Amino acid sequence: MIDWNRIAELSDEIGAEDFADVVALFLEEVSEVVARLRHNAVRAELASDLHFLKGSAMNLGFQRFAEMCQEGENEAECGRADSVDLARILACYDDSQAAFMSGLEDSLPPSAQIRNSASIASSVISR
Repeated sequence: MIDWNRIAELSDEIGAEDFADVVALFLEEVSEVVARLRHNAVRAELASDLHFLKGSAMNLGFQRFAEMCQEGENEAECGRADSVDLARILACYDDSQAAFMSGLEDSLPPSAQIRNSASIASSVISR
């Protein structure tokens, strides 16, 4: 579900200081689109929304969610937006986010674990 190697790679690439900010921004931006899809999905914009979610998910290692967004994007681009199972895709996001948050400490190097987990939780709660 989560590509923990990608998480560690991203943390190494940008450094422990910025990792929490990137995660908080990801969760904020993705949550906005997910909320829109849950409450007022515009089928004409579905391919675009799923494309955005797919790219964001790939960047942060939400592997299964990215795959499901890709499948839905393909369906929507082929004129079958009504057949996209949004509930299934959004449930996958919920499961992925929960797995990510609960497994985050185990995936980071020891020097970044406590600082990043606390910072991410604080950033997400304050938004």
